[in-house]
Amino acid sequence: MLEELKKEIRERGNLPGHIAIIMDGNGRWAKQKNLPRTEGHKAGVEAIRKVVRTAGEMGIQYLTLFAFSTENWRRPKEEVAALMQLLSDTARKEMKEMMDNNLRLKATGDIEGLPYAKRLALHQAIKKTSRNTGIVLNLALNYSGKSEILAAVRKIVREVKDGKLSSSRIDEKVFESHLYTKGLPDPDLLIRTSGEKRLSNFMLWQAAYTELYITETLWPDFVEKEFLMALADYQNRQRRFGRI
Repeated sequence: MLEELKKEIRERGNLPGHIAIIMDGNGRWAKQKNLPRTEGHKAGVEAIRKVVRTAGEMGIQYLTLFAFSTENWRRPKEEVAALMQLLSDTARKEMKEMMDNNLRLKATGDIEGLPYAKRLALHQAIKKTSRNTGIVLNLALNYSGKSEILAAVRKIVREVKDGKLSSSRIDEKVFESHLYTKGLPDPDLLIRTSGEKRLSNFMLWQAAYTELYITETLWPDFVEKEFLMALADYQNRQRRFGRI
């Protein structure tokens, strides 16, 4: 059944080149099952594995996952520590699969603001996969859309002040070259789980013309079939980019 759906979607074409996902609902999933929130995050990692694998099979070029926002630091210390540990553990444990699947890992956000050991594990994984030519998995970590825009403005102001950039040359392309996502195309499709209908400070500049797909499904329950349904839904849309 799923293989038939995959084949049908591939044959139809018009697939998104870049998909971004707000992975929401780990905590609610755990609460529904009377489990600690940390168990919800662990279950969320399993959902990531399935989605990354399916995206690669479907020929998606870029997949950006909103993994940890700057606002997440406000959560209980125990939960934050568990999330950071899960990040470094996953980076190490998934290395073989990333290499086997020709996956290239990238990170977006204020990466230098992460704990040193976690940052080191992330940098090692990024370096090791840097020559892979398959799907690019971009993790948004310690990320804030507002902070990203502000950081870009500060960089540009500094370059103008230092005489490295003329103010007359500043346009959208120059601005985008100073964003965390430099070198990545804007997302074509943004998926948000758990039914929330907002961007939550995610890719505010990049998502100007991104198609949105909202599902009530909590992230740990976001299975392969639903990812394929999101692709099929996208294929039925007509993107106008402001045109008639």
